[in-house]
Amino acid sequence: MSDDVDPFDLSKALEGAAKAHLDPSISKFELHSEYDMAGDQESAIEKTLSQLRNSQSRCVMLGVTGSGKTFAMANVIQALNIPTLILSHNKTLSRQLWQEMSGLFPKNAVEYFVSHYDYYQPEAYLPKRDLYIEKELSLNERIEQERFSTVASLVSRPDVLVVATVSAIYGLNPPEAFLQQHARLHVGQQVEPQDVVKQLVALQYRRVTGEITRGELRLRGEVLDVWMPSRDDPIRIQFDLDGIIRIQVCESVSWEQVDEIEEVWIHPKEFFMTSPERFEKALEDIEFELDQRLDFFEKAGKDLEAHRLETKTRYDLDLLREIGHCRSVENYSMHFDGRSHGMRPYCLLDFFAACAQTFHGSKEKFLVVMDESHVTLPQLGGMYHGDRARKENLIEHGFRLPSAADNRPLKGHEFQEMVPQMLYVSATPGERELRQLCEATGQPLQEKDPKEKRKPLLKDALGEIKGISRMEIRPTGLLDPSIEVRPTEGQVQDLLDEINACTAKNERVLVTVMTIKFAEEVSDYLQRMGVKAHYLHSEIDTLERSEIIKALRIGHIDVIVGINLLREGLDIPEVSLVAIFDADKEGFLRNERSLLQTIGRASRNQNGRVILYAEKMGRAMESAISQTIERRAKQMAHNEANGITPTTIEKPLPVMGIEADQLLSGTAGKGVTGGKRFVGGFTNKTGKGKESDLIKKFNLGAGSWGDDVVSNLSQPSEDYIPEGGDSGLLLIEKLRKEMNGAAERLDFEKAAKLRDRIFQLENLNSN
Repeated sequence: MSDDVDPFDLSKALEGAAKAHLDPSISKFELHSEYDMAGDQESAIEKTLSQLRNSQSRCVMLGVTGSGKTFAMANVIQALNIPTLILSHNKTLSRQLWQEMSGLFPKNAVEYFVSHYDYYQPEAYLPKRDLYIEKELSLNERIEQERFSTVASLVSRPDVLVVATVSAIYGLNPPEAFLQQHARLHVGQQVEPQDVVKQLVALQYRRVTGEITRGELRLRGEVLDVWMPSRDDPIRIQFDLDGIIRIQVCESVSWEQVDEIEEVWIHPKEFFMTSPERFEKALEDIEFELDQRLDFFEKAGKDLEAHRLETKTRYDLDLLREIGHCRSVENYSMHFDGRSHGMRPYCLLDFFAACAQTFHGSKEKFLVVMDESHVTLPQLGGMYHGDRARKENLIEHGFRLPSAADNRPLKGHEFQEMVPQMLYVSATPGERELRQLCEATGQPLQEKDPKEKRKPLLKDALGEIKGISRMEIRPTGLLDPSIEVRPTEGQVQDLLDEINACTAKNERVLVTVMTIKFAEEVSDYLQRMGVKAHYLHSEIDTLERSEIIKALRIGHIDVIVGINLLREGLDIPEVSLVAIFDADKEGFLRNERSLLQTIGRASRNQNGRVILYAEKMGRAMESAISQTIERRAKQMAHNEANGITPTTIEKPLPVMGIEADQLLSGTAGKGVTGGKRFVGGFTNKTGKGKESDLIKKFNLGAGSWGDDVVSNLSQPSEDYIPEGGDSGLLLIEKLRKEMNGAAERLDFEKAAKLRDRIFQLENLNSN
C-alpha cells in the first residue's frame, strides 16, 4: 500500500450517494419492538450507557439466562447510534443473534460475518510421521456473499450492525483494496451504460454477448446484466437518458424478477485484488524472500527443505504471473498488502474504524459487544497460537516461506488495542473481563491468596468489583430453578423416575455428563426403558445439533444427554428439569461458571428445577448453589412486591429441516433493508425426504430431519468395502461428514485419512 493513500478514505465509495443517507442523525438506529424494558433492564441499560458515554473503555453487563440480554444490547446500540460489532463464539449462536437483531432493527444494515468455509482442512505437516496434508476447502457462496455485503455496508452507510464470529479477527484485504476496487451503483445515478461496463471490466469481469455465468456481464441496449461470483442470482440494471432507473435481482434461468433494490455494491471478480504496480512489487518481494530462505537452508545443510521450498514457491510464482492467482495465495498476503514482517494483518475492525471516521468523525466511534464473553474472549486469544504452531512446522520443513506466518489472526493484545470500547455480556463474566474492568475504572485487581492454590470464586469477585451492570430480574417473572443435591448411588434409575414424571406433564429434560461414552450409554439405557432420548456431543456437527434441539422442543425427543454443549445459548422453554451427573468433580466442565450456565438452562420454565448428583459438596457446587438461591430469593421478593406471577416463556415451535441450508448461509432473517441488497431468495432444492434412524426407532411419523441427521454416527470398519450402488454412496456420504467433523476439531490426520478413503470408494463406484 502506497504511503500517500489513506486506507480509511471512503470518498470514492461515496461518490454519487445521496448525502442525507450518510448523515447519522438521519440514517440512525431505530429499535422496533412490541415490548418495553422490564425487570431491572432499564437500570442496567442506563448504567451501561453512562459508562460508555463517559469514555469507559471496558464495561461488563451481567445478565442471567432469560433476562433479555439481546434486548438490552439493542437498546444500548440504539442510544449510542454508532457502528457496532457483536462477537459470538460459534455460528449457531451468531445466527440466532443475527435473526433477532434483524427483527429489532428492520430499517438498518444488520449484517452477518462468519467463516465462509463449509469444510476447511488447512495445510499442515506432521514431522513425526513425515506426513504433509494439503489444503482442502469447500466455500459457501452464500456466506461469502454476506461477507461482501458486510463490507459494502461499512463503506457506504453509518448505521451498520454486524454479528460475527472469531473470523472477524482473521486477515482481509486492506481497506484500500475494498474501497477503491468496487463499483457502487444506485437508482437515480447519472451514468452511461458504457462507463459502468468499463468499471466492471477493470474489476476483472468478462464481457459476453450470449449466456451469462458468474463473473461475467452482458450489455444489451439500455439493459446491463451482471452476475457476481458470490451470488446465486444475477442483477439487471436498466438505464434511460438520465441514468439508472431500476436495479433488479433476477432468477438465474428464467430471468424473472426476484426482488427490486435501490443500490448495489459490486465487488471484484477475485477476492484478492491489488493494483498492477503493487502486484509486480509483491512478486519481486516473494522472489527476494525465497532467495534469502534458500540461502539459509543451504548453509544449514538442509537440501531437502530447500528443494521443497523452491519447487513449491516457483510453481506458485509461475501461476501468479500467468493467471494472477494460485491455490495458496493467502500465504503471500503480507507482500500483496505491503506489510512488513510482524505487522498485524488488516481485518474487519479496520472497516469499522473507516466507517466510524467517515460518518461519525473519529476512528474510535464504534462499539464491540462480546456475547457470552466468558467463552468468546478466551477463544479469540487462542486463535493466534494454534495458527502459529501449524505454520511453524510448515516453515521449518520447507513447505512455506516465513512470510506465511504473517497471514494470521490477530493476537490477543492486537485485538484489544484495536477496540476503543467493548461491552462484555455474560451470565458468568470471566476473570479476564473483570480484570479489564478493574483496569479501566482504576479499581484494585483481585489478588489471589498465595496460601490458596485455587482461583478466586466468581461470587467473591462480584461482591468486590464495582461498576458491573446487572440484570437478575427476568421480565417474565421467572425464577432461578430450585436445586436439589442427591447421592450418585442409583442415580440413573432415580433420573428415570424424574424423567417419567416430566414427560407425563409434556415437559423436557436435559442431562449433562462428563464423557462422550457415558452420554451415549445413558441415552441408550433411557431408550431401552421407553424414553425418547438422544445424546449430543462434539462429534455431532452444527446442523445435526440444531435439528436435535428442535426435535426436543417439538416433542420428537423428550431427553437430551450431553456434555458441555448444553451450557451457552440454548433457549428451550419446554425444559423443566436439568440433571447434572458428577457435579462434585471440579474441573472445566464442573467449575463454578459451568455449573451456573448449566443450571440456567432450567430457568425459562415456571417449574424449572435442577438435580445435582454428587458424593460431596464441592467448592464450585457450593458457590453456584448459593448464588442461585440468593437470586431466587431476590426474584421472589420482586414478584411479590409487583404482583407478578411467573409464566413459562412462550416461543413458536420450529419446523424440522426447513432452515438446514440457511443455518450455514445466514440468509434467513427479518430485515426489511440493510443486508437486503445482497441477499437473494432461498430456493429449497435439496432433497430432505429421508427419515432418520431416530424417527424410525420411535415411529414419530411427523416432521423431517434435515439431512439424515443421526444415521452418520455409526462408523463402519476401515476394511469394509461395499459392493457399490446405493450402499457405497451412503458410506461415502457418512465418511464425508466424519471428515468434516474431524477438520472442525483440527484433527487433520484423521481428516486426511478419511479423505483418502473417500477417494478410494469413489474410484470403486466409478469403475
